[in-house]
Amino acid sequence: MGVLVLCIMPLFSFSQTTVKIGVAKYNGGGDWYGNPTSVPNLVKFCNEQLNMNVEYSTVEVGSPEIFNYAMVHLTGHGNVVFSNADVQNLRTYLMSGGFLHIDDNYGIDKYIRREMKKVFPDAEFEELPQNHPLYKQHFTFANGLPKIHEHDGKSPQGFGIVIDGRLVCFYTYECDLGDGWENPEVHGDTQEIHQTALRMGANIVQYVCTK
Repeated sequence: MGVLVLCIMPLFSFSQTTVKIGVAKYNGGGDWYGNPTSVPNLVKFCNEQLNMNVEYSTVEVGSPEIFNYAMVHLTGHGNVVFSNADVQNLRTYLMSGGFLHIDDNYGIDKYIRREMKKVFPDAEFEELPQNHPLYKQHFTFANGLPKIHEHDGKSPQGFGIVIDGRLVCFYTYECDLGDGWENPEVHGDTQEIHQTALRMGANIVQYVCTK
């Protein structure tokens, strides 16, 4: 089993430590591989704007390699299925200090809620308050999670799973940060929307590294 990368350090030393982000590969038929330019753009933004040294690569939910990542990003439009081995591996990872960011790319909600219930049967997704530290990192979001894409026209919601007092999973719903991280021409986003999404994403990465 790999060693979990812990990145608890002050901002000035971010550039001295490599922070690894994993793009979660899962079973079930959902397009885990969607938004191909999103995480690369987020990594570039964090490295340039926060003086970080962030890298990314794909990691399977059930792989022991997941313990090498400070944060795992999971997205998609459709079905997600975690095997028993996936469930155990993901639970151990999160309980050992790992962090999971789930981004609803539109259509993943009912599936990911079902699967995360396997991971933590006694835990519920709870909406984070607007004054949560996630929204007050390098960039301030006074109103909480920003709205990036329309989807069903609902207000964006940032849900969390807290285990033993620690936020282990952040689920962005009716927001679609990943689409906003993509090259602006992919979805016809303005630079303002693109930058807003990247800033929120950078806050997530910074939160993981300083909590």
